[in-house]
Formats: sequence, structure tokens, C-alpha cells
Amino acid sequence: MSPVSLEVRDGVALVRMDDGKANALSYAMMDALDAALDRAEKEATAVVLAGRPGRFCAGFDLQEMMAGADRARALVTRGAEALLRLYGLPMPLVIANTGHALAGGALVLLTGDLRVGTRGAFRIGLNEVQLGMPVPVLAMELARDRLTPSHLIRSTLFAEVVDPERALVAGWMDELADADALIEQAHGHAKRLGQLPRDAFAKSKTILRERTIKYIRETLPEDMKRLTPPVQ
Repeated sequence: MSPVSLEVRDGVALVRMDDGKANALSYAMMDALDAALDRAEKEATAVVLAGRPGRFCAGFDLQEMMAGADRARALVTRGAEALLRLYGLPMPLVIANTGHALAGGALVLLTGDLRVGTRGAFRIGLNEVQLGMPVPVLAMELARDRLTPSHLIRSTLFAEVVDPERALVAGWMDELADADALIEQAHGHAKRLGQLPRDAFAKSKTILRERTIKYIRETLPEDMKRLTPPVQ
């Protein structure tokens, strides 16, 4: 069974991640996301990306990350391409953050054009340094692009993890919603954004983000040499 589902309503593709566990960025999850985005680009005008209630995304598959440096680097390299595809998607991408979003899961939040978060006792942030890992260039650049200057160092170097209200202030999210209204709120934004002229939107998004994408791709091989697995 695929960990990703897709349904199209009013021209909006609702893409849901649900692996029945922590919604980790495994190879299976990322391949399924790519397949869903392939469909969305053909069948929809905008995308809403959601997790399941209480869990948005736990980041890179911990079992694979703990299996040695080579396997950790291979997974993060694959993950970089998945995240950059979301970040550069040539159509509006609205994130419906359904719960916890840590490490790579927090980076998924940063790829969205507009991000709606669920109110509740959820944890959001980059906890790599706390786990004994350096924060990769990919994370630094996406954080620099979306987080407020006053929260950038706290969210990267200090591994600060916050609740949704503080995440809104820091720049992880653009607005909050109650759990029962989250998907509809995100859908409304996606439907509105999907009515913008597609070619103009896509070209403008490329202009906005191509420099960051190019830099991340150019520095990725050297950056992976610095990557170490989490401390056991």
C-alpha cells in the first residue's frame, strides 16, 4: 500500500502522507511523493500537501540514517532532490501541517508557498544539532529563506523546537487553524492561488527560487562529506 494518496477536488490535488507510523521520509515515501506530484502537475492547478492527524512528517527515515555514514548520505542526497522538487514546484503548493514536523519534516514545511498549521501540542523544528548532526546546507538555505532573522540561529544552531504558536512567529507557518478546519482552510488558499495564470506563476517562482536551488545542488556533494549519522 502506498504511503501517499492523492485526490483532486475543484482543481486542487490533496496529497496526503500516511505510512501508518511517523511519516518518515523513506525512499518509499519520497518515490510516492514524486509520483503524486507527477499526477498533480497533469491533473490539478494547485497542491495541498498534508500528513495525517497529529503527524505531519518526522524527517528522514531514522533506521536508514543510523545504518552508517554512506547510507545516511545517500538518503539525504535523495531527500534533497525531493525537497527541491517541492520547493521549485511550478504550481502553488500549500502545506497543511497536521502535527509534529521535525528535522526533514520541518524542511518540508519550508518548501511551501503558503503554510497552514494545526493548533495543538505539536513540536516543530530542526533538531539535528541536538542529535549530534551538523545542519546541512539545504536546511540552512531553506531556513534562511523562510524564517525570520531573529529566529534563524535559534532554529538551526540552537536546535530550538517550538509549538505551533511560536512556529507562526518564527516563520515556520503563515497561519494557524483548528484541526477540524485545517484541510478546508488550506484547500481554499490552494484553489485561490490555482486561479493565477499558471505560466506567469511558474516563471515568477523560478526567478524567486532558482538561485537558492542552484546553490544547494552545487554544494550538496561537499556538504554530504560533513554529514554524520545521529548519535546513538
